[in-house]
Amino acid sequence: MKQQVLLTRSLFLCEKMEAHERGLQHYAFSIIIINDNGDMLLQKRAYSKYHCGGLWSNACCGHPLSVDTIKDIEQAAFIRLQEEMGISISLRHLFTFEYLEKCGDLTENEIDYVFIGKYNNSAILPNPKEVVDYRWKSIGEIIRDIESYPQKYTPWFRILTSQLMANYNKYKLKNN
Repeated sequence: MKQQVLLTRSLFLCEKMEAHERGLQHYAFSIIIINDNGDMLLQKRAYSKYHCGGLWSNACCGHPLSVDTIKDIEQAAFIRLQEEMGISISLRHLFTFEYLEKCGDLTENEIDYVFIGKYNNSAILPNPKEVVDYRWKSIGEIIRDIESYPQKYTPWFRILTSQLMANYNKYKLKNN
């Protein structure tokens, strides 16, 4: 079964690859996981991913098929986090941003809802079809690495991290 995304203008479903090939704007979510030390969980996307394979990104991303309420998007994010990283935690909405970026031959044109959760358990069971590696890093380390090696990170994660840093006091995050 082909995966679908929800287009922003029409609220019609569209096949995910078609949306990315044609650059059609659609809804997405990104999940940030922080531990008590203020470290962020990063994942290295599986090399087989349809775009940005082998790049580092936030803990999990996906596409909600309903945006009627923020709870609908949060529930989709909760389920995807379980599928992708084997983590079940409460999430809260932080902010939403819009971006348009090329990813090779594909175009990411998304309204991205960013959620955050706290996780301190060492039990992380990433789905090998989605994730090739993961690690915890301080936000300060991540920012410095993105500044030095932006090509190692997904386009949306670079934007998301920039917005997160601009408001880290507001979000009560540690910046080591």
